[in-house]
Amino acid sequence: MSRLNAPSPDDVPDGAKGILDNVGAQFGFVPNMFATLASNPAVLDVVMTLQGTLSRVLDAKTRHTIALAVSQANGCDYCLAMHTHVSSGLPGMSSDDIDLARAGSSIDPKRAAVARFAQQVVESRGQVSDADLAAVRGAGYTDPQILAIVTVAVQVLLTNFINNVNQTDNDIPTASSVGTRG
Repeated sequence: MSRLNAPSPDDVPDGAKGILDNVGAQFGFVPNMFATLASNPAVLDVVMTLQGTLSRVLDAKTRHTIALAVSQANGCDYCLAMHTHVSSGLPGMSSDDIDLARAGSSIDPKRAAVARFAQQVVESRGQVSDADLAAVRGAGYTDPQILAIVTVAVQVLLTNFINNVNQTDNDIPTASSVGTRG
């Protein structure tokens, strides 16, 4: 059971109503995470603005590969379910690729490097090694793109932390267990 209170639909603060309407239109319903965030319109706005801005820095498959790798590393069941659900609707993102992303890899070698790097960012708390940077650069990523990868990983950390603190009730299909890389 979620540990933080979400406002009832009638009690959603004015500053959050429009945002929730947009979320509902996008998903066909308002996921519990967003309903909970609506209790603080400023926080909801920060999360939505950050997600919207970051949707322009890397392609969707790369962003969701990062989200799956980071959410697995953080043990965020809600975010794993959400990103698995969204990723499964992306063209060219198979269930095998989703499972690999969660394990810090990918069918695509370039996205595999991103998944490994994102997990290293999380596991090392940003103290990645020169070899980690060389690997992601070797996969073809530029320094501006590496900044985008780190920023997307941190945005995912934000929602992971919110959902882990809340123990958000899962209102989307749950993600199956996948082992993390060793």
